[in-house]
Amino acid sequence: MNQEGGKIKSFINLHSWQEGHKLVLEIYKLTNNFPKSEMFGLTNQMRRAVVSITSNIAEGFSRYSYKEKSQFYSISLGSLTELQNQLLIARDINYLSVESFKTVADRTVIVSKLINGLIKKTKLIILDS
Repeated sequence: MNQEGGKIKSFINLHSWQEGHKLVLEIYKLTNNFPKSEMFGLTNQMRRAVVSITSNIAEGFSRYSYKEKSQFYSISLGSLTELQNQLLIARDINYLSVESFKTVADRTVIVSKLINGLIKKTKLIILDS
């Protein structure tokens, strides 16, 4: 799981996965403070969405075809958008402070840009093939 000669050997070396993983940890920490009545509601939805982001980056990395890679990276982006919506809900029902919301929302923008970069790169490779 190393990077030798500039070639990425593992999904954990992808900057998008690393930033996504930080987001996973942040969401788990934030949702620990949600009401227990939300354990099977918003808490569960947010955790599933955020885990889906890094899981699909990992799965896309392991695929051999660039078309499949792009598909999984796109699913990851969809999960990120789903999480962004859920964060707005959590903020609006006062489960998140404005400060906590801003911090995590800013991280989602970073992860979004990195995933979009992965998608663009794989689509360029597809076009060049």
